[in-house]
Amino acid sequence: MREIIFDTETTGVNPAGGDRIVEIGCIEMINRVETGREYHAYFHPERSMPSEAEAVHGLSDIFLSDKPLFRDKADELVEFLGDAPLVAHNAGFDFGFLNRELALCGRDPISLSRMVCTLVMARSRHPGAKHSLDALCSRFGVDRSQRVKHGALLDAQLLAQVYIELTGGRQIGLGLVAEVAAVEQATATAPIDRPVREARPHFASDEEIARHRAFIARLKQPLWERFLPAV
Repeated sequence: MREIIFDTETTGVNPAGGDRIVEIGCIEMINRVETGREYHAYFHPERSMPSEAEAVHGLSDIFLSDKPLFRDKADELVEFLGDAPLVAHNAGFDFGFLNRELALCGRDPISLSRMVCTLVMARSRHPGAKHSLDALCSRFGVDRSQRVKHGALLDAQLLAQVYIELTGGRQIGLGLVAEVAAVEQATATAPIDRPVREARPHFASDEEIARHRAFIARLKQPLWERFLPAV
């Protein structure tokens, strides 16, 4: 099954009030295995960046001044998303912004039936605990040392690892062969051509057998003698 793990960075928290997406990062997974395909883009928000938002993600007006508008990248983003389920942390927030941007482009919204929220999953499985992305990374041993500020692609990469743990862990299904085949098909790459080697013989030589018998002969009252039939 193909799934997209994604995250957004924005100018604020209210898309209906004029806040906009300034960054999106997406990770493709097939059967809970990352394929290596990613989508990442920055967008000019067509408005100024509030200092509070810049303090969170570090994206300034100057940095975003030469970035494309969302509508200029909408086609390639929608193509990458396809019809896959979309996984996000506090997914209602990200879906609200994504669908607002699509509406401003005159596009249909993404159905909420495709929404998978890891925050809801974490609250259900660990009631009473902390459920921020940082807290979940700590709980599952996911390295977040590079997360100095929020970043859509980095956060999506971290969330992909957290999502694996929330859905059964790294041993899920134990179907490694099937998963590798699915990844190869999804990424349109040929299977790796590995040389076939004959099995090496694994038997003791005459010299090794002789040394073993000499060693056994030196043992006094070995345990297994208790179980040998009387002669």
